[in-house]
Amino acid sequence: MTKTKASDLFVRALENEGVEYVFGLPGEENLDFVESLQGSKIKLIVTRHEQGAGFMAATYGRLTGKPGVCLATLGPGATNLVTPAAYAQLGAMPMVMITGQKPIRKSKQGRFQIVDVVSMMRPLTKSARQIVEAGTIPALVREAFRLATEERPGAVHLELPEDIAAETTGNDFLFEPTCPKRPDCDATALAEAMAMIRAARHPLLLIGAGANRKEVIAPLNAFLDASGIPFFNTQMGKGAIGGYHAQYIGTAALSGGDYLHCAIERADLIINAGHDVVEKPPFLMEPGGVKVIHVNFNPAEVDQVYFPQLELIGDVGSTFSRLAEAWEPVPGHDFSYFYKVRDLIRDHIAEGTDDDRFPVIPQRIVADVRRAMPEDGIIALDNGMYKIWFARNYRSSHPNTVLLDNALATMGAGLPSATMAAMLNPDKRVMAICGDGGFMMNSQEMETAVRLGLNLVVLVLRDDAYGMIRWKQAVGGHPDWGLSFGNPDFAAYAQSYGAKGHSVGAAAELLPLLNDCFEAGGVHLVEVPVDYSENKRVLIDELSKRVCLI
Repeated sequence: MTKTKASDLFVRALENEGVEYVFGLPGEENLDFVESLQGSKIKLIVTRHEQGAGFMAATYGRLTGKPGVCLATLGPGATNLVTPAAYAQLGAMPMVMITGQKPIRKSKQGRFQIVDVVSMMRPLTKSARQIVEAGTIPALVREAFRLATEERPGAVHLELPEDIAAETTGNDFLFEPTCPKRPDCDATALAEAMAMIRAARHPLLLIGAGANRKEVIAPLNAFLDASGIPFFNTQMGKGAIGGYHAQYIGTAALSGGDYLHCAIERADLIINAGHDVVEKPPFLMEPGGVKVIHVNFNPAEVDQVYFPQLELIGDVGSTFSRLAEAWEPVPGHDFSYFYKVRDLIRDHIAEGTDDDRFPVIPQRIVADVRRAMPEDGIIALDNGMYKIWFARNYRSSHPNTVLLDNALATMGAGLPSATMAAMLNPDKRVMAICGDGGFMMNSQEMETAVRLGLNLVVLVLRDDAYGMIRWKQAVGGHPDWGLSFGNPDFAAYAQSYGAKGHSVGAAAELLPLLNDCFEAGGVHLVEVPVDYSENKRVLIDELSKRVCLI
């Protein structure tokens, strides 16, 4: 009987799943696996930190719907994947993590570098397993990929010990990947939903993270066209339907006191598409208040502020297709207030877009980025104060062109996420948008982007502080203390990696500089000082009061 090396079998199983890339930082304990990759069509993308590898793999899953794969060694390598594991798990991004381990049959290493990685990963993933016998690899890999993509998608972990990777097995049967069909929603529930929608006078559609999927977008559009119902979205629902759609009234960027909340409070029925409890709720239910129809792949997770009166469980795309097909005109619907709110919001977003103040105010930054990006251009946001500004003011044109994280909301993911987007879309304009704090957490991946020969612009907004927490500090009445820091010369820093570095010295310089960087190609860093003094006045106080007085 022909024997197959376990690490070779593992790589063949990954090929069988259609894996294109493995992102990671190899270590001593997975050198057999790395050797097996040499003869594979799978490309090994070496990163400068395991966090970068994990964020890239998660973003691959987010953009393609197929699990991204990342690799780390034992101990410190594996612990560095903890944050990306939570990022993928909370953000519903399919990802498979592979980590090494010391030999488990016989070891002379004592406890050196040994951490119980499987137990560490279990609370952060859909599944965490140690491989203890080479012959089980095909089944475990197939199950890992199945779990990673099954609703709700997320992270899966496999640990491959050093001695298991080196052993041989005669069991090399590979399982055929399957794509199970999700069940359709019950016809009786659909009829009840139609009755509730017809009985409502001011229905609103909310698009959440679970509805921001390729297979859902066309049916959502069909339903909107048929019904004429206005819609808004959460941060992670942003982009499923373009922000230039006539029925789009805005993005709920804050959980309370936001400019959309007066419109939400006027609604008597909310059709909640793709609700995900990981996001802060844009509305809170209370007894006798607004009625809610929950439309999702999975049942609602009921709590004190979310207890929908009807649940449409099944394939979300199919559900909206059937609702669109069954639609009949409803003369009693009144959307006039919602469109007054929409128009006021659009006027408000236009304010400050040509303001020449320096440092540059967020409204001007968002507007100039929008002007620089074509309809299919992709922005990947790190986490900071600017994320709220972009969530509210940046109007998307196409799905998956605004990549932001409102689940784990971790800093440091923006640059690796944009790097992955640039790899998958070499002919599109791709921009990472980071604060100076978040950028420095994984800035070493600039070298990865340069080495890969990518076309990427990295916009670093500099305020020399952890700006979002500083804003929260001010809003809470606390003294301004403990959140400032120093920064390097960002232009010189980028050049040290082989990228091009630029600094903006006036507001009018930003847009032409961004266009020049994209035209030149390659990796560019653009540093722009940002003035956050308008955060409290414009983000909450001013507009929410104006909207509620309509």
